[in-house]
Amino acid sequence: MFRGANAINLDSKGRVAIPTRYRDLLVDDCQGQLVCTIDIQQPCLLLYPLPEWEEIELKLSRLSSMNPHERRLQRLLLGYASEGNMDSNGRFLLSSPLRQHAGLEKQIMLVGQLNKFEIWDEATWQQQIHADIETEQTGDFDLSERLQDFSL
Repeated sequence: MFRGANAINLDSKGRVAIPTRYRDLLVDDCQGQLVCTIDIQQPCLLLYPLPEWEEIELKLSRLSSMNPHERRLQRLLLGYASEGNMDSNGRFLLSSPLRQHAGLEKQIMLVGQLNKFEIWDEATWQQQIHADIETEQTGDFDLSERLQDFSL
């Protein structure tokens, strides 16, 4: 569904313009309703079409509020979750807490991840990609069972 990395400017009001090639798909799929939350493992945001986010919410609702680790995950993902609609120009407003979490300034990267987008500060994205490529080239990691059978 969503793939590729797009350099985009964040406007002065904190809105991100969704690339034209995805707008019609998002309108057809979810009437432009999107949910954005933080990534708990990386300094970026996760932007979901509403139906995809509803699946995440269902998984979160099955976690125990009595388990501190599960409760923490619920608190972070749901606490930061911000729902909104793309406007008529295909823009989505990112709340100030979301922008602060990811350190978003003017230049950002919108990175397709099949069912969602990651939103990165451009400089942080470049650093992350450099680190990821370096790790892949050195092979200094353990392959999961799924990656052992993966080929291109």
